[in-house]
Amino acid sequence: MSSPITDLELRHLLAQISDREGLESHLQESGRSLYCGFDPTAPSLHIGSLVPLLTLRRFQLSGHSPIALVGGATGLIGDPSGRVDERSLNEVDVVAGWVERLSKQVSQYIDLDGSHGARVVDNLEWTRSLSALDFLRDIGKHFSVNAMMQRDSVKNRLSREGDGISYTEFSYMLVQAYDFLELSRRYRCMIQVGGSDQWGNMVSGIDLIRRADSQQAFVLTVPLVTRADGLKFGKTVDGAIWLDPEMTSPYRFYQFWLNTSDEDVVSFLGYFTFLDLGDIAEAAEMVRDRPGERSAQRLLAREVTLLAHGMEGLSSAERITGALFGGVVEDLSGDDLEQLRLDGMDSTVVEDDEDLLSALVRADVAKSRGAGRKLIDGKGLHLNGDLVLFPNQALRRDGGLFGRYHLLRRGKKSWHMFYHD
Repeated sequence: MSSPITDLELRHLLAQISDREGLESHLQESGRSLYCGFDPTAPSLHIGSLVPLLTLRRFQLSGHSPIALVGGATGLIGDPSGRVDERSLNEVDVVAGWVERLSKQVSQYIDLDGSHGARVVDNLEWTRSLSALDFLRDIGKHFSVNAMMQRDSVKNRLSREGDGISYTEFSYMLVQAYDFLELSRRYRCMIQVGGSDQWGNMVSGIDLIRRADSQQAFVLTVPLVTRADGLKFGKTVDGAIWLDPEMTSPYRFYQFWLNTSDEDVVSFLGYFTFLDLGDIAEAAEMVRDRPGERSAQRLLAREVTLLAHGMEGLSSAERITGALFGGVVEDLSGDDLEQLRLDGMDSTVVEDDEDLLSALVRADVAKSRGAGRKLIDGKGLHLNGDLVLFPNQALRRDGGLFGRYHLLRRGKKSWHMFYHD
């Protein structure tokens, strides 16, 4: 099998590599194991985690065996990498619940079956029974505090005013390095991939494997995705974009990618899809020659939503998008409308038979009942696809979509949902 490293490089997904020549040689034999860690700091991963997750899949498609490590142990400590302050420690049972959710989530992106089937492991499995004295004697003795102080994750915190860094977070790199050692012993895993902010922790694992077992290991990092305008990737005014459809609906997920700028869309097609480089080059030409069509953005939104939410989620997102931007709501399902209520548009609960003017004022769609009447008189409001003609119209359950929802459109693109609780 060919090495995926060249493909990563062509997609601008190769940030750092510990020994390229040695890693290329190691990968000449198929079935090599590699791993990436994902700490449970929330009930779901966000879209920034897609880059390393898909990197595992790229290696698997090249004939190697990925391991997704969900950090039931490291999640109890907190990684200082990229942080300017101490993480809040979560309760043990909370972290355990998140481990279960993330284990199912990462399994969607790597194939657990076949000759190169992936594994999902929890590092609490080998740390739970490890005593502090054994850890200090067997693992801690291989680490130089002087070297640890030079790691960026530590040095950056020590250079800031305030509390610096706790011993708990200072020791994080030892636990991560121990994970690498344990995986090398259990599964002959000699490769770790991760984000570029993890470089120091990952190199510590190489050093530990060399000192403890006289073996050569390798690390490879992928870049942390940034946007051309300098804003943090994956964040919106409403918060992070999560992979869990209960936290970010497929519709909102799709819209995030659809709204990608022309400056970012070609890069994102390389980072977040399995499209070949020729298809991405064609998309780049479309951005250059016909930017107004936004065909590259639609391609990106379709491919990533399909990866994260499957055909059902993609179909729903495209159906909602078509209905809202085309002004036709008849094809929306009850599940589509519930997506919109939870995560898609501004919404307001109404009482049965509440008059529309009152609801408009409460929802701040109109500043007053008189302003509401002007909107109606000016033929500026549509309710469930029909033009609103009478200001004394009532919002009744039996008149709502699926007995619950009333979709209000003001003008061509401004929407608000009224719903019965």
